[in-house]
Amino acid sequence: MFTGIVERIGTIIHSRPVAGGSCLRIDAGSLAGGCANGASVCVSGVCLTVADIDGTFLSFDVITETLNKSTLGAKRVGDGVNLELSLRVDGRLDGHFVQGHVDGRAVVDRVVASAAQHVIRLRPDSTLLPYIIPKGSIALDGVSLTIAEVTPTLFSVALIPTTLDRTTLAKLAVGDQVNVESDIIARTIVHQLDSMSGPSGLSMESLREGGFA
Repeated sequence: MFTGIVERIGTIIHSRPVAGGSCLRIDAGSLAGGCANGASVCVSGVCLTVADIDGTFLSFDVITETLNKSTLGAKRVGDGVNLELSLRVDGRLDGHFVQGHVDGRAVVDRVVASAAQHVIRLRPDSTLLPYIIPKGSIALDGVSLTIAEVTPTLFSVALIPTTLDRTTLAKLAVGDQVNVESDIIARTIVHQLDSMSGPSGLSMESLREGGFA
């Protein structure tokens, strides 16, 4: 479990195809000192397990499903990635609960960058839209953000200077893809409501009959 508060931008120094996926090596700088073999690290929104540590370098085995589901399959040597160590039970939850389980991807549709604001508009996979709620939480490339605006096909987020300085999101341009993890609470609620719907289940009519409308 993570919080979506990025601790460091790492750099991919090696990516090698292996049976069933790839081996990814990242220069994590001083963050590597807080890791151990088998530890969980959020890498641009994807929960990966540390396979090896060599100084500041962390190695990860990434399976094919993860490469296909996330943007990690398109990463190249020299690319930056957002890194966060797993949440301690006695730690602060400054962002929101992030599992590191990517739901899908979103494509940058527009970037409005000025001295007054930095707003990114994105087009998510259609399957993610039910979980994207105005003023709700969302994780983009592992960064905890608040959704600013939602349309039937798009949503936007506004980035503060700290986020621009400490994450890779400042480099996003139109056409780029990001990993998306919807808020676990919103996802759970939508799932439960869907499972309760139907002829004999929850509906607008049953809510009205129960005095909720």
